Amino acid sequence: MSGLFITLEGPEGAGKSTNREYLAARLREQGIDVVMTREPGGTPLAERIRELLLAPSEEAMAVDTELLLMFAARAQHLAQVIRPALARGAVVLCDRFTDATYAYQGGGRGLPVERIAILESFVQGELRPDLTLVFDLPVEVGLARAAARGRLDRFEQEGQAFFEAVRQAYLQRAGQQPQRYSLLDAAQPLAAVQRAIDALVPGILERCRG
Repeated sequence: MSGLFITLEGPEGAGKSTNREYLAARLREQGIDVVMTREPGGTPLAERIRELLLAPSEEAMAVDTELLLMFAARAQHLAQVIRPALARGAVVLCDRFTDATYAYQGGGRGLPVERIAILESFVQGELRPDLTLVFDLPVEVGLARAAARGRLDRFEQEGQAFFEAVRQAYLQRAGQQPQRYSLLDAAQPLAAVQRAIDALVPGILERCRG
C-alpha cells in the first residue's frame, strides 16, 4: 500500500466535511487506513492558529499576516500529521489545503500568486495533493447554508464579491490541472454528490494498491 494525499476544497457551505466523512467510510470499508484532518488546524498548535485566523477581532488582520499564519499552521500540520501518515501508507483526507490559500488569500484578498507559490515551495517542498475534490456551488447558495449553521467566522463575514473571487480562483485552478482536480456540483442534493464520490472510489483504491 502507498500513501495517498486527497484534499477536499470549496467555499463556505459546500459540504466538504460531510463528504469527507462519507469518503472516509467508503475507503475504510475496503480496509484502507484513513486519516481525516483539516486546515487550518489538524494539531493542537495549528488549531490555536486557526482560532486566531477565524475569530472576529477589533484589530484588522493584515493580509500578509493572514497568509503567514496559514502557512505556519500548515508547516506544523505537515510535520505532525500529514507526512507521518503518508509515510506509513495511509490515505489522508484533508478538509482544505494550499488550494484554499490560492483561492482565499490569492483570489479573495488579491495577493500575488507568486508570493503564495514561494511559501508553498518553502513549507511543502515537492509535496502536493494526489487528488483534489473541488465542491463547487453558487456563492449565494453556499452563504445561505453557512448562515443557517449559526454564528459566522471572520471569513464567512466577507461579502459576496470576495466569495465570487474565491470561487473563480478554485475553478481556474481546477481547469489548469484537470489530471489532479475533480470538480463536483455541490449544489445538487447530497445523495447526488455522494454518487459522484462513489464513482471516484475505484480509482482511488487502484492508486492505493498500485
